[in-house]
Amino acid sequence: MHLKENLSARLREDLIAFIGTETWHRHALNRHMLLTDGVRYFADQAGAWWLLDIVATEVFRLQAAHPFLSITIDVREGEADIRVSDGNDAMLFTRHIHFTDAPDGLWRFFLTDNVVLLPSEY
Repeated sequence: MHLKENLSARLREDLIAFIGTETWHRHALNRHMLLTDGVRYFADQAGAWWLLDIVATEVFRLQAAHPFLSITIDVREGEADIRVSDGNDAMLFTRHIHFTDAPDGLWRFFLTDNVVLLPSEY
């Protein structure tokens, strides 16, 4: 197994353990946006703080019209596609990232009530 594949599998396994949060973490660029322990762990381990920066500065405002957002990041071979929907397949935002060192895979998050959380933390 390649190192990146191993990181992806380990990270996916680690994230399952997050079923709640002990601490709310404020995002540095948007003090209104909170992160759970699981989301912060993902960002640290995957090197994906850039994703949370995009959510804080571009996606967060969508909550005004859509109180529940489903955020998916599809990472393949060093590139990523971010997709944000209302949870009912209505696409609200997309963005292609030309370079990332985040591990390959389909990673999913929710944004509701100003909190970014993992599906297992919902």
